[in-house]
Amino acid sequence: MTGSRGGGPGQPPLGRQRGTEMTRQAGIRTTTHGTGIPSQAGTRTTRHDAGTPRQARTRTAVRDAGLPRRAGTGRTARGAAGRTAWYALTCLLAALVLLASGLAHVVVGDVSSIGGSHAIASGPSTGAQNILLMGLESRRDWDGNILPASILAQLHAGNARAVADGVGGNDTNTLILIHIPAGGKKAVGFSIPRDDWVNFAGTVGPEQEGKIDQAYGVSMYYEQEKLRARYPNMSQDQLAFLGNEAGRTAAVATVERLTGVHIDHFAEVNLDGFYELAKIFGGVEVCLKHAVYDVNSGADFHAGYQHLDAAQALAFVRQRDGLPNGDLDRTHRQQAFLDSILHQVRSEGILSDLTKMQALLSAAKQYVITDAGWNLLDFAEQMHDLTSANLVFHTLPIRGYATIDDQDANLVSPAYIKAIVQATFYPKPTPPRPRHPKATVDVLNGGYTTGLAARISAALTTAGYRAGTVGNTSLRTSTAIRYGTGASASASRLAALFGVTAVASASVAAGHVEILLGTGATMPNIPAASTSQTPAVTIPTTGPQGGAVTAKDGIPCVN
Repeated sequence: MTGSRGGGPGQPPLGRQRGTEMTRQAGIRTTTHGTGIPSQAGTRTTRHDAGTPRQARTRTAVRDAGLPRRAGTGRTARGAAGRTAWYALTCLLAALVLLASGLAHVVVGDVSSIGGSHAIASGPSTGAQNILLMGLESRRDWDGNILPASILAQLHAGNARAVADGVGGNDTNTLILIHIPAGGKKAVGFSIPRDDWVNFAGTVGPEQEGKIDQAYGVSMYYEQEKLRARYPNMSQDQLAFLGNEAGRTAAVATVERLTGVHIDHFAEVNLDGFYELAKIFGGVEVCLKHAVYDVNSGADFHAGYQHLDAAQALAFVRQRDGLPNGDLDRTHRQQAFLDSILHQVRSEGILSDLTKMQALLSAAKQYVITDAGWNLLDFAEQMHDLTSANLVFHTLPIRGYATIDDQDANLVSPAYIKAIVQATFYPKPTPPRPRHPKATVDVLNGGYTTGLAARISAALTTAGYRAGTVGNTSLRTSTAIRYGTGASASASRLAALFGVTAVASASVAAGHVEILLGTGATMPNIPAASTSQTPAVTIPTTGPQGGAVTAKDGIPCVN
């Protein structure tokens, strides 16, 4: 495989230049990428013709989201083992991103060389920001080479012949949207289930809806088809680079469209770096609610806390068969993995271990892609106080299941998802208490209408006043309102309801207003207390997506 500058016959203006794993030209970090053309443009259906995108879609067999999917069923068979490695890899990536404080301990040049996609316009590197973590499912390295047989075997990802025949693709099987508030001392994230059926955004080609994890591969496929037609002699490296750029743009834009929030930065990894990163971390501590055994993934773990080596950690994040909620439970394991890595790096002194940090950075430089405008050194200054106790993960809810174009898909409500993400990332401040709290109101009936005092008292309570004494008083021809110390404002408002003037009285308790109803009194129009505030949006804690994954002593317990 050779790279070349553009400008020759059949070449576009901007070419690629090999030499190091990462080179910069024309201000663009040109990490070498493989062709990465997904079978069926990123779909999950059985492969019939390599690179043929899906066309027709049908919707059948809608199922209720409240009913858990039977363990080990309801999923297509293609690449089930290999694609799950991306969850672990993205968790390792997230640890690198969220633990950026460690970057201050190493050479600035090493940090600066992590980056460099121009697929999006980068946002600020300090202050509040939203970050999308993506795990890509290609069984090839960034140069387009099929992964070595030893790695494919360890990952249960098929063999070289199967990959050459189209097994695998460029689905973003891990998508985690993280919000960092200003100050960087805490973070909250949402895992986006890969099977959520959505409308794409920023996607090249005719396919504009599908599973959210397919937006990347669909756009990459059609972009490369256009490039091949226009530049038949384009090198594989450049074809892959430009195709991946189109995929990144589509993936970010599609997540923005679903969630309604702007994404400032992204970080992306591929399968090639999993073992390098996992070995450097030396495994992970996990906790399981129940013992598990699964032949397909190799998971064989007892209940409770335990240490897993790199291979076992992969099995931990790979397993879906035998779990109550299948892929959604596997998403919780992904979140737990990240929590545990974050705790491990802090507690074991990895950040002060220059050798290990340099090894992590070396792997990151080779395998991690971020947007070029993300200044990780500035980001590091903000994130030095983040701990696993201040990192909370949720999973976006689904409404049900459906079979669409022979694919198992999740049905979602974009409006509900937008409301949840907005309320979680940008909670509205608690309204201030009123400067003059409403008084306690005593209502005494001196007229002929039975029960009028009780009805007025109940209405005033709804309007925000505190209920006081309700009863009768001596027969009187007119209504009067008297008030004690500190209740002048409330008394004036109440007097306006009855068309009278409130009078201060030493006989009325402080903070109280006394209404004495006359014989001509009727039920006034008492407006209820203001409900102008938007009702709180609640993140569901039941159903297949479950509640937040939280850690005890840094290690969350999951299914």
